[in-house]
Parts: sequence; structure tokens; C-alpha cells
Amino acid sequence: MTMLSLVVPVFNEEENIEFLFKKIVEVFTTNNITDYEIIFVDDGSIDNTFSKTKELSSLNNRVRGVSLSRNFGHQIALFAGIEFSKGDVVITMDGDMQHPPEVIPELIRLYKSGFDIVNTKRIDAEGIGFFKKATSKFFYKFINLMSDVYIEPASSDFRLMSRKAADAFLEMPENDRFTRGLISWMGFRQAFFEYKANPRYKGKSKYSVRKMMRFAFDGITSFSTKPLRVALYFGFIFFMLGMIYAAYAVVQYFQGHTIQGWTSILLSVIILGSIQLLSIGLLGEYLARISREAKNRPKYFVKDITSNG
Repeated sequence: MTMLSLVVPVFNEEENIEFLFKKIVEVFTTNNITDYEIIFVDDGSIDNTFSKTKELSSLNNRVRGVSLSRNFGHQIALFAGIEFSKGDVVITMDGDMQHPPEVIPELIRLYKSGFDIVNTKRIDAEGIGFFKKATSKFFYKFINLMSDVYIEPASSDFRLMSRKAADAFLEMPENDRFTRGLISWMGFRQAFFEYKANPRYKGKSKYSVRKMMRFAFDGITSFSTKPLRVALYFGFIFFMLGMIYAAYAVVQYFQGHTIQGWTSILLSVIILGSIQLLSIGLLGEYLARISREAKNRPKYFVKDITSNG
């Protein structure tokens, strides 16, 4: 077995990190995985997550810890961990126990059968609310409708990459990252493995509705210009309707008909104004992304690393 790097982004997971580490080591020991490193990427936690990481590192020199200077977001933390990894195989997973370590041997098995990337598909555990299921289903349908890259429904950031694939992933320099889309866009030989998501061990999910919406919008704007085309199409349609209505108004005027028209005018102003604002907003979002990329700022800063980092 070649060396395995396990990358785990964590944010305020002091209650979970030690339990997760024990489960990982247990799985590795059971499956005779001996050459490995575990990289915990602390994404600007305000609790004792990195202190716990240092404790684990002092007890086991296979544990490496990287503390980022602030919360840069889950996708950047994933990138940082992969950049720090040294293994021939890289596996990324979350630190809340919803990505079961018991799946890791299955990912390795598929890698050995010739796949460069082994993705996972989540089978939701019982107790997942209707709203979360419905919004997740809508998200994947909508993003695949709007995006130029197909994103597998219920996919997650729990995956294995060969070193070749990991290095290719690191070559993509954008700061607004949507990892699932980037992985799909990269190509290579890919497989999917289904797993049943565990409930969180402790604590609450760090993904608020606002963050989920931001995540979804990043996915769409990173891989498609279709929203801009939709705005163009709407503009063209309403331009044609406006010309028809203008012709109608001119005919009515010369025929001497008095038309009150306040309802139609009001609706026209509201509809056209809304479309204009939506179009300007979409343009602004794309321009903002261009601006962020043009500045070429570092994706993250490291505040601290463990002594073996």
C-alpha cells in the first residue's frame, strides 16, 4: 500500500475531533493500513479545536495540524489540506462523523482497481427533514440545468484522489472554489461509492441556509454563463413584447381611443424593472468574481502548524 494522506477540514469541532481520530485509527489498524498521515485543517475555529489537534499530534506523529488565520471556508480548507499532503493517495472527509471512516477501505479498493478519483454518494440517514431533502434535490436539478458540468446528485466532498489527480486539482488557481464541479470537470477515471450518512456525533451543522445558498450560487457561476444568457433571452423577449405593445398604443392613439392603462403600465414597470435589476445583479456577481481572481490574492494564510507539520 502506498502512503495515504487523510485530509479533514474542521471548524469548531473540539467535541468531535478526538472521537473521529480514534475511529480512523481503529479502521486503519483493522484493515492493515500502516503508512498514512492525518491532516486536520483548522479553518479559523474559535474553540479549542487546534489545541486538541496539537494534543493528538504529540501523542501520534502521524497527525499533522494546520491552523488557518481565519475562516476561509470549507472549500479553501480542503484545498489547503491537499496542498499540505504528502501521500500518494489523498482522501478528504468532514470532521463531524457524517462521513464514516469505515468507508475508507472501500475507496482504496476502488482506487486499486484502476480509478484515479473515487467519489461518494450520500444516502441520508433516517431523521433527515423533508425541507433538507427537498432543497437538496432541487439544488442538484437546478445546478445541472444551469451548469455546463454535470454534478452527481447527493455527491459529497468525501472522496479519494490519486496523487496525479490531486496535483491536477491544485493546478486550478481560482479562489471561488466549488470542489464537486472542479472534480467533475477534471476528468480522469472516476467511480462512485454509496454510503449511509451518520448523524453528527456532537454539535450542530456549520452550514446555515445562507452558506448553502452561497455554495449553490458558487456552483452555478463557477461553471456556467447560462444565467447571463437567460437574462439576455428575457431581455429579448420583453423587448419584442414592448415593441408589440408600443405599436398597439400608437394604433389606439390615432384611432382616438382613451386608455386608462395604469395597470398595464404599472405591471410593465415592475416586470421590466425586476428583470433589469436581476440582470445587473448577475453581471455584478460575475464581475465580482473576475475582480477577486484578478487580484490574485493568496487563497489562505497559515497561523500555526503542529511541530511535525
